[in-house]
Amino acid sequence: MQGILLCVDDELIVLNALRDQLRKAYGKQHLIEIAESAEEGLEILDELSGQGLVPLVVISDFQMPGMKGDEFLIQARRRFPYVVTVMLSGQVSDAAVDRMRQQGCLHSLLGKPWDSHVLLASIDSGLEKFALLRPLPDRC
Repeated sequence: MQGILLCVDDELIVLNALRDQLRKAYGKQHLIEIAESAEEGLEILDELSGQGLVPLVVISDFQMPGMKGDEFLIQARRRFPYVVTVMLSGQVSDAAVDRMRQQGCLHSLLGKPWDSHVLLASIDSGLEKFALLRPLPDRC
Protein backbone atom coordinates (compact mmCIF):
# COMPACT_ATOMS: atom_id res chain seq x y z
CA MET A 1 0.00 0.00 0.00
CA GLN A 2 1.48 3.32 -1.04
CA GLY A 3 1.03 6.04 1.51
CA ILE A 4 2.50 9.26 2.76
CA LEU A 5 5.12 9.90 5.41
CA LEU A 6 4.87 13.50 6.67
CA CYS A 7 7.71 15.29 8.47
CA VAL A 8 7.06 18.55 10.35
CA ASP A 9 9.84 20.72 11.77
CA ASP A 10 10.57 24.43 11.79
CA GLU A 11 14.23 23.85 10.86
CA LEU A 12 14.70 23.35 7.12
CA ILE A 13 18.04 21.58 7.60
CA VAL A 14 16.29 18.96 9.77
CA LEU A 15 13.47 18.55 7.23
CA ASN A 16 15.92 18.09 4.37
CA ALA A 17 17.93 15.51 6.33
CA LEU A 18 14.77 13.61 7.27
CA ARG A 19 13.38 13.74 3.74
CA ASP A 20 16.66 12.45 2.27
CA GLN A 21 16.89 9.63 4.80
CA LEU A 22 13.26 8.60 4.34
CA ARG A 23 13.47 8.76 0.54
CA LYS A 24 16.42 6.35 0.60
CA ALA A 25 14.57 3.92 2.86
CA TYR A 26 10.96 4.30 1.69
CA GLY A 27 10.91 6.45 -1.45
CA LYS A 28 10.10 3.57 -3.79
CA GLN A 29 7.00 2.59 -1.78
CA HIS A 30 5.80 5.86 -0.24
CA LEU A 31 5.64 9.60 -0.82
CA ILE A 32 7.59 11.82 1.56
CA GLU A 33 6.03 15.21 2.41
CA ILE A 34 7.50 17.99 4.55
CA ALA A 35 6.04 20.99 6.37
CA GLU A 36 7.82 23.84 8.16
CA SER A 37 5.11 24.33 10.79
CA ALA A 38 2.33 22.45 12.51
CA GLU A 39 -0.20 24.67 10.76
CA GLU A 40 1.29 23.79 7.36
CA GLY A 41 1.28 20.13 8.39
CA LEU A 42 -2.45 20.31 9.17
CA GLU A 43 -3.08 21.92 5.77
CA ILE A 44 -1.26 19.02 4.10
CA LEU A 45 -3.28 16.50 6.13
CA ASP A 46 -6.52 18.22 5.13
CA GLU A 47 -5.46 18.18 1.45
CA LEU A 48 -4.65 14.47 1.70
CA SER A 49 -8.02 13.78 3.26
CA GLY A 50 -9.74 15.70 0.49
CA GLN A 51 -7.94 13.55 -2.07
CA GLY A 52 -8.82 10.32 -0.28
CA LEU A 53 -5.17 9.73 0.67
CA VAL A 54 -4.03 8.47 4.04
CA PRO A 55 -0.80 9.38 5.83
CA LEU A 56 0.88 6.35 7.32
CA VAL A 57 3.43 8.09 9.54
CA VAL A 58 3.67 11.64 10.88
CA ILE A 59 6.97 12.75 12.40
CA SER A 60 7.01 16.04 14.28
CA ASP A 61 9.31 18.26 16.28
CA PHE A 62 7.93 19.49 19.60
CA GLN A 63 9.31 23.01 19.96
CA MET A 64 7.96 25.05 17.04
CA PRO A 65 6.54 28.57 16.76
CA GLY A 66 2.75 28.61 16.95
CA MET A 67 1.27 25.18 17.57
CA LYS A 68 3.55 22.81 19.46
CA GLY A 69 4.27 19.30 18.23
CA ASP A 70 2.15 17.53 20.85
CA GLU A 71 -0.99 19.42 19.82
CA PHE A 72 -0.16 18.84 16.16
CA LEU A 73 0.19 15.07 16.65
CA ILE A 74 -3.07 14.96 18.60
CA GLN A 75 -4.79 16.84 15.77
CA ALA A 76 -3.22 14.50 13.18
CA ARG A 77 -4.52 11.47 15.10
CA ARG A 78 -8.01 12.99 15.29
CA ARG A 79 -8.04 13.37 11.51
CA PHE A 80 -6.50 9.95 10.85
CA PRO A 81 -7.10 7.54 13.76
CA TYR A 82 -4.61 4.94 12.51
CA VAL A 83 -1.70 7.23 11.64
CA VAL A 84 1.56 6.40 13.38
CA THR A 85 2.92 9.40 15.27
CA VAL A 86 6.59 9.97 16.08
CA MET A 87 7.92 12.86 18.16
CA LEU A 88 11.48 13.73 17.09
CA SER A 89 12.72 16.49 19.35
CA GLY A 90 15.69 17.85 21.23
CA GLN A 91 13.41 19.09 23.99
CA VAL A 92 9.94 17.98 24.94
CA SER A 93 8.14 18.44 28.22
CA ASP A 94 7.10 15.50 30.36
CA ALA A 95 3.58 16.96 30.49
CA ALA A 96 3.36 16.91 26.68
CA VAL A 97 4.56 13.31 26.51
CA ASP A 98 2.05 12.29 29.19
CA ARG A 99 -0.75 14.08 27.33
CA MET A 100 0.07 12.34 24.05
CA ARG A 101 0.32 8.94 25.71
CA GLN A 102 -2.97 9.41 27.54
CA GLN A 103 -4.65 10.16 24.22
CA GLY A 104 -2.89 7.30 22.43
CA CYS A 105 -1.08 9.71 20.14
CA LEU A 106 2.53 8.67 20.55
CA HIS A 107 4.05 5.67 18.83
CA SER A 108 7.59 6.70 19.69
CA LEU A 109 9.67 9.52 21.11
CA LEU A 110 13.14 10.04 19.66
CA GLY A 111 15.74 12.65 20.51
CA LYS A 112 17.72 14.96 18.27
CA PRO A 113 20.17 14.30 16.89
CA TRP A 114 18.60 10.99 15.99
CA ASP A 115 20.18 7.65 15.24
CA SER A 116 19.10 6.68 11.72
CA HIS A 117 18.79 3.00 12.60
CA VAL A 118 16.53 3.76 15.56
CA LEU A 119 14.38 6.12 13.48
CA LEU A 120 13.96 3.59 10.67
CA ALA A 121 13.22 0.79 13.15
CA SER A 122 10.55 2.98 14.75
CA ILE A 123 9.00 3.74 11.36
CA ASP A 124 9.14 0.08 10.33
CA SER A 125 7.35 -0.99 13.51
CA GLY A 126 4.85 1.82 12.97
CA LEU A 127 4.15 0.70 9.40
CA GLU A 128 3.57 -2.85 10.65
CA LYS A 129 1.22 -1.49 13.32
CA PHE A 130 -0.64 0.59 10.72
CA ALA A 131 -1.09 -2.45 8.48
CA LEU A 132 -2.54 -4.45 11.38
CA LEU A 133 -4.86 -1.78 12.77
CA ARG A 134 -6.28 -0.01 9.74
CA PRO A 135 -9.76 -1.10 8.72
CA LEU A 136 -10.06 -3.18 5.58
CA PRO A 137 -12.15 -1.76 2.74
CA ASP A 138 -15.66 -3.12 2.38
CA ARG A 139 -15.80 -5.95 -0.13
CA CYS A 140 -19.57 -5.90 -0.68
